[in-house]
Amino acid sequence: MDPVVIPLLVAAIVVVFLVASTVRIVPQARRYNIERFGRYRRTLQPGLNLVLPVADRINTKLDVREQVYSSDPRPVITEDNLVVNIDTVLYYQITDPRAAAYEVADYLQAIDQLTVTTLRNVIGSMDLEETLTSREEINSRLRAVLDDATGKWGIRVNRVEIKAIDPPATIKEAMEKQMRAERDKRAAILHAEGERQAKILTAEGTKQKDILEAQGAQQAMILRADGEAKAVELVFQAVHRNNADPKVLAYKYLETLPHLASSDNNTFWVIPGELTEAVRTVTRAFGDESTTVAPTPGQSGEAATADDHTAPDELRTPQLEAGSMVSLDAAAAADEAGKQAAAAVSDAKAEVEAAKSAQMPRRARTSDG
Repeated sequence: MDPVVIPLLVAAIVVVFLVASTVRIVPQARRYNIERFGRYRRTLQPGLNLVLPVADRINTKLDVREQVYSSDPRPVITEDNLVVNIDTVLYYQITDPRAAAYEVADYLQAIDQLTVTTLRNVIGSMDLEETLTSREEINSRLRAVLDDATGKWGIRVNRVEIKAIDPPATIKEAMEKQMRAERDKRAAILHAEGERQAKILTAEGTKQKDILEAQGAQQAMILRADGEAKAVELVFQAVHRNNADPKVLAYKYLETLPHLASSDNNTFWVIPGELTEAVRTVTRAFGDESTTVAPTPGQSGEAATADDHTAPDELRTPQLEAGSMVSLDAAAAADEAGKQAAAAVSDAKAEVEAAKSAQMPRRARTSDG
């Protein structure tokens, strides 16, 4: 080999090495801290960068994207002296690569220890019940403390979340019993409320039913009374329109008497006092004057006439003129009407007696039984 070629090859290799040492390519979302002769020089940004070979070197390579750090469960004592294990999740981002590399030796360990210390300070002033129900407050206080402490480290804490709070096993059992009792209590209350609502609705339905039935009965009675009133009015108008004489009215009165005892529930029957008046009315209707007395021979026709004028109309007795004859037809009609009335009364009494005799054996059987 030519002695000249070997030095050229060595020189070429050295040039390539120097060029390769001069060029630095930084990926996106990465930052490189450059030291020149052991002293911080600058931070390389993403893209193509040129450095002095041999003099400049890369000290740290940092990722400026948002990072997630999950800590292990740490024991924390509450205000009521209960030990709970709490683990947190931390979301942070490097904003100053130089400070993150030179202001703290290990920023992850520093953040973890600061989180535990802050948790113990915050939860130490709360009891277990408040700790379990105040996660938002604990997160806000943690974030405020961590953001203030890590600002000089070139790190911004975006969010802190408590992942789990684990009380002791005995406390868990007590809490489960308490929750079970609360659920049973709510179930009993809901069941009682349901029964109360059901009874209220049932009572309201019964009330509405009774009201509607009473209103229906009232309307029925009103309509029945209106119908009876209209029927009586029509009968009254028909009687007055046809100008019925006392004969027809008295006969209808006597015809109604037997129906008073037609019911099976009647145990006694009262003969109305107007019966004699009805017989007298029938007698008058048929022109019965048989009860009148003829004037004495010593009494003149003028005296009789004067007496007739002085007596009241209601008490006046019909007088017979001299030579007049008693109407046999009127007397026979009056006798027939009296017989019919007596027969009607007898039939009514007989029906009542028959009803009583029919009920007696039945009562006897009941008493024997």
